[in-house]
Amino acid sequence: MNKKKSTFIAALLLVTCCFITTNIAIAQEKKTYLSLDEAIEKSQQQNRSIQLAKMEESIATANLKQTEAIYLPQVGFSYTAMATNNPLNAFGFKLQQKSISVADFNPALLNHPSNTPDFSTKLDVLQPILNMDLIYQKKAAEKRNSLYQYQTQRTKENIRFEVQKAYLQLGLLYASLQVLEEALTTSKSVVAFTENRFKQGLIQKSDFLNAELQVRSIETNLEKTNGNINNVSDYLSLLMGQNTGTIYTVSPIITQKNTPQESHLLIQGNRADFMAMQIGIEASELGIQASKKSYLPKLNAFGSYQLNDPTMFGFGANAYLAGIQLSWDIFKGNRTKNNISSQVLEKNKLSTQLEQQKEQGQIELNKINREFQYAKFEIIQQEKAVEQATEALRILENRYQQGLVNTTDVLMASTQLAQQKLSLIQAVYNKNSSMAHIEYLTSTSNK
Repeated sequence: MNKKKSTFIAALLLVTCCFITTNIAIAQEKKTYLSLDEAIEKSQQQNRSIQLAKMEESIATANLKQTEAIYLPQVGFSYTAMATNNPLNAFGFKLQQKSISVADFNPALLNHPSNTPDFSTKLDVLQPILNMDLIYQKKAAEKRNSLYQYQTQRTKENIRFEVQKAYLQLGLLYASLQVLEEALTTSKSVVAFTENRFKQGLIQKSDFLNAELQVRSIETNLEKTNGNINNVSDYLSLLMGQNTGTIYTVSPIITQKNTPQESHLLIQGNRADFMAMQIGIEASELGIQASKKSYLPKLNAFGSYQLNDPTMFGFGANAYLAGIQLSWDIFKGNRTKNNISSQVLEKNKLSTQLEQQKEQGQIELNKINREFQYAKFEIIQQEKAVEQATEALRILENRYQQGLVNTTDVLMASTQLAQQKLSLIQAVYNKNSSMAHIEYLTSTSNK
């Protein structure tokens, strides 16, 4: 009885495991359709790199608000408790408390005062009036704030380009998968026909084995392609700020008819990353001006209101102090001069880097444009090659069924057709990818 029970439990566990495994396999094979517009929209809203760029922009805005201090007053409040028997300070405390009497001028008391307390409440105000160096520092901060806005825009453009590339790669992989499945169907039919001929003793075993070998090779490529689809889907999920594990299906890869305009074959100076560098150069120039303006006098107003009393929390005597201060740093040991020299060199370095990036960008654009033109030519060539390979395979299959050609000829023709179809798909991918790259390289600022 126990043996039957154990057998029943084992069978039940086996059925359960098979059921769970089947459900897992179905869940893993579940695919979700994704349009290019949807992928771009999600990436623009949820991509981590874009979010970080926006955070940098917010930090720059917060730093810019700090420069408002050059116009606004600074106010401070303090409450101080002190006690002393120092003759000078003790007499000063009484003066501040407005409690001096004739008896306080007794030389004995002046020279040997008793413990004298003072509780002081004070309000200080500093009002900037004219500080030319700080004004130019504020202008430089405004420029840097714009710089981060351009950097955010370029980050968005870069993520958009990465999404387009990943989407096109998925299209390429699915098209390749279809070609391989068609080749697998053809190869299996050849295997079935060859096996039948082999059993009849009409062909050698090597022909049958070669046919099976091609099937195994195609199945291996199919598995590899499916793995690449998973990898690219995960990368696309990362770009969109989604959890990985979803397998996406995409629109079929097609040959786009539109071509880049000739006016777009030159790098535009108002591209977002170039504009960011240009703004950086302008901010550096303003920083130089700020350093030069530090040679000028500074004008500030100040004031204070003070309460003094000999008892804690007493606010007996009051007094105020107000004035305007004109200060001028005449010589700082050549520190300002050397700082200006360093800033000028930094600005010149940025200018050179900007020109270098524009030149490199133009070289890259020329290269991508040549690749685009070649891809268009290659598509035409491969379309003709596919037609010819298809016809060649059809003829060989007919002759093979009549026993006029061997198995190797059919297998080679089948392989050649698959290769030509894959080359055509790759050419279409190269053309579409080049168009996306040209759009990325020639984008202009929308600010």
